[in-house]
Amino acid sequence: MVSVDEITQLHAETVALWHHEEISNPYEGFLQLVCQQHTFNYLLWHEEDVARSPNVGDTRIAEVKRAIDKYNQQRNDGIEQLDAALLQMLAAEKIEPEEGARLNTETPGSAIDRLSILSLRRYHMQEQADRSDASQEHRAKATQRLKTLGEQHADLSRSLSELLEDIFAGRKRLKVYFQFKMYNDPTMNPYLYKKDKG
Repeated sequence: MVSVDEITQLHAETVALWHHEEISNPYEGFLQLVCQQHTFNYLLWHEEDVARSPNVGDTRIAEVKRAIDKYNQQRNDGIEQLDAALLQMLAAEKIEPEEGARLNTETPGSAIDRLSILSLRRYHMQEQADRSDASQEHRAKATQRLKTLGEQHADLSRSLSELLEDIFAGRKRLKVYFQFKMYNDPTMNPYLYKKDKG
């Protein structure tokens, strides 16, 4: 079965590494998909930082907005790929849900996405807690928030482990929930398909 500890270790290690080296994905199998999806959250996070800077011109903001849309699409596609891969594992192991097995309110892919974002939030909150140029009050606030983020991360990690146990035991069902994002689709976004008609 999928290891949540391996997933969260991947998230934490790559966030720290990618702040000093180029993004890479040396993983295989399911973890390769986890790292790929995590990459888009990492890129998305840092583009959103640029978008909020008051010193960035309109041209750069337009570029950032397009990048955010692209990475968000890829992030959501990645969530669907994670869930599809889990369904393939279940089929390969001939695991079927028990009669009456219920769906969860979110899929494992969605929970992995949330853990990915939490790893980014914790990394950057730690930066704030360690800032030598910030006030003691600022560092104390960041430290307290870091503690809360740690609790949230532990809660979500445990919940995901329990969900995966239930799915692989057949006690819960898994489906891929497609987002069907429309804004990047030239056949679905009215602004894109109407512009050619004048």
